[in-house]
Amino acid sequence: MGNSGGSLTTRSAGETTRSAGELHQLMREAGFTGVDDAEALAEGWQVTDFADAGRRSLAHLVERTGTPAVMVSFFDSDVGFIEARTPDGDSWEGLLNRETAESYEIPLEHFPVEPAVAGALAWSAAAGLTPDERAIRQTLTGSALFAEELSSALLVALGLPGAT
Repeated sequence: MGNSGGSLTTRSAGETTRSAGELHQLMREAGFTGVDDAEALAEGWQVTDFADAGRRSLAHLVERTGTPAVMVSFFDSDVGFIEARTPDGDSWEGLLNRETAESYEIPLEHFPVEPAVAGALAWSAAAGLTPDERAIRQTLTGSALFAEELSSALLVALGLPGAT
């Protein structure tokens, strides 16, 4: 049982698209390790897998890039811990695969669903996206064999263009 890395979704900053190399460098400077190649979505959004992240890595990356980002850290592919931030400092946290998390004795009360749904909706609006509230709620309360499945569904629910 242990951390199995995570996935970061962010948008390229400014008028020009950030190269994968530049994003990787910014991620390393922010405290991410084992950064994989980025997968381009649409409208400048990118998804990147990583091995580990420091406690404030996401906050540092959002500060450096000036763009919103959402990160899911996986625990043995069984549970996903969500953290999302905007450049304005707004953030929210959530949990994927609550039933499985409970079996690991992860305190569910630290991850209430309603504030996470509200945070996700606000994050999406701040990122210029059109979220699906019902689908967000389903990903935050549903279960799957692998938390990565719920993470992919969350990106779609948040309204990320090109997410599948």
